[in-house]
Amino acid sequence: MGRLLVVHHTPSPATQEMLEAAVAGAKDDAIEGVEVVLRPALSASVSDVLDADGYLLGTPANIGYISGALKHFFDTIYYPVLEATKGRPFAAYLHSNLGAEGALRAIETITTGLGWSAVAPPCVVEGRVETADHDALYELGATIAATLMG
Repeated sequence: MGRLLVVHHTPSPATQEMLEAAVAGAKDDAIEGVEVVLRPALSASVSDVLDADGYLLGTPANIGYISGALKHFFDTIYYPVLEATKGRPFAAYLHSNLGAEGALRAIETITTGLGWSAVAPPCVVEGRVETADHDALYELGATIAATLMG
């Protein structure tokens, strides 16, 4: 059975909506044999990362950067998982009100350093989460989970 680790920082109603839509996609009935494990970024651990086969990352873009919580997650796990997780798939979603370029660059830089492989472009929602955003997030969750099917 594949394991998808969802590491998220969800401080707002918008990021909660995004998390729920992406997780619903990851748990789609058509996807079999994938366990979806949710961990807030501040409590996700090295063992969570090592025990997972792929990752879904969710964060607000705060002042042009990833949340401090997601940065803390990466700071905590980076070296302990560096060799063991090379090549593993990941996907990401971000919520922004004032631009996400810096946050996107940070996720790209860190995941490139880890050697993780993006399965889809990041899903970025600016402002209010609309129906089309829910659909895109659902698809993102389904895409990353489907890569882990048995």
